[in-house]
Amino acid sequence: MEKILVIDDNESLRYTLTNVLEESGFAVVAVDSGQKALEEIKLNQYELVICDMKLPGMDGMQILKEIKLIRPELPVIMLTAFGDIKNAVEAMKHGAQDYLTKPFNNEEMILTIGKALELKYLSEEVNLLRKKMDETYRGENIIGSSKAMKEIFEQVRIVAPTNLTVLLEGESGTGKEVIANMIHNASERKNKSFVAVDCGAIPESIIESELFGYEKGAFTDAKNQKPGKFELANGGTLFLDEISNLSEPNQIKLLRVIEERVVTRLGGKKPVNLDIRVVAASNVKLADSVNKNRFRGDLFYRLNEFHVELPSLKDRAEDLQPLIDHFIKEANKELNKNVESVSEEVLSRIKLHTWPGNVRELRNVIRRSVLLATNGTINSVHINEDINNSGTVIADNGASSSFEDSAKLAEREIIIKALKESGGNKSKAAKLLNMNERTFYRKIKYLGIS
Repeated sequence: MEKILVIDDNESLRYTLTNVLEESGFAVVAVDSGQKALEEIKLNQYELVICDMKLPGMDGMQILKEIKLIRPELPVIMLTAFGDIKNAVEAMKHGAQDYLTKPFNNEEMILTIGKALELKYLSEEVNLLRKKMDETYRGENIIGSSKAMKEIFEQVRIVAPTNLTVLLEGESGTGKEVIANMIHNASERKNKSFVAVDCGAIPESIIESELFGYEKGAFTDAKNQKPGKFELANGGTLFLDEISNLSEPNQIKLLRVIEERVVTRLGGKKPVNLDIRVVAASNVKLADSVNKNRFRGDLFYRLNEFHVELPSLKDRAEDLQPLIDHFIKEANKELNKNVESVSEEVLSRIKLHTWPGNVRELRNVIRRSVLLATNGTINSVHINEDINNSGTVIADNGASSSFEDSAKLAEREIIIKALKESGGNKSKAAKLLNMNERTFYRKIKYLGIS
């Protein structure tokens, strides 16, 4: 269970945040001042911090800087009012992972937290591989333990200093955002903003305003001016994840902005010049989508100036042992256990599994095994074999064990079919099923469809 520290002097908001986060499965500690927060971080282990920008005494920006001195890797999400968005953007330049504007939507908050935690775990994986390898690449001193990862690091070393647009492809959970961060951090833009956009998590109806921003009064709910992701990333790097989910109209608009390096907010007249690098990512082969007329060829060629294919965990057998060691150590801290290793039998079973959930799946398996271990060695492991590589749920006897399981299986198959028919475009798939987009996203998350 991930532990989150909430920093806010508003008692009512602390209470609300605590309830929402605990209902979502997080452990929460809430404090009302920066001083108490820093004491907590020095004494206890936290996976994430949510900090209000406006606080008495030590304000949010000061707290952020102090946190980064104590634990640079700890992700911090800032809470801010609409009028303080400029300060929130400034906070991101000083190491904040993201920001939420008040009043915020609970689903949006949980999604933002989930992305921040996933990036944290994937970053830890990359750092682990660097520490565990026996060979070192010359020049950038980038470390990787498997041949597949060393090839990726070498490609990063080559492309990072350029301004080429990069297309990352690979299964969910293979670390596309981590690699995008590595490219940014190894470039001349490393002191500027890195802004990530999950094109698959934003409803089609608001993706344009999220990317390009809007002026006050541009539409009914536009009560304040809001800069888009392109503006927030100006001078730095914009990471467009799940790019295949964009509709054709939005693909056309995106292509125009990338080509012209100029963006105009919705409802605005004044264009904003951009000095920006774009890194895009997809968990489906964009070339296949182009061949099936599901993705524009001109946009594909513009994004595909430099291509990187990320390997799945099953193709990185050499990395299994160091990852296992890391996740055991991580779980020992969290669960107050003293496990040292896995048995030969367990290791053999881990090596035989195909890991469709990649590193995230391995981490969860090890975490559970550490919790159940009765001594210093993990002698048994539970690996879910109900999901094959195609993402279809299967049962041991070929049928689900209850009516509820049958309903979930049928619902999952219908959604997967709709996603295939729409070329992975979630917005189109929702329309095919005549389903509200937000409901569709919740169903995907609930049913574990990636």
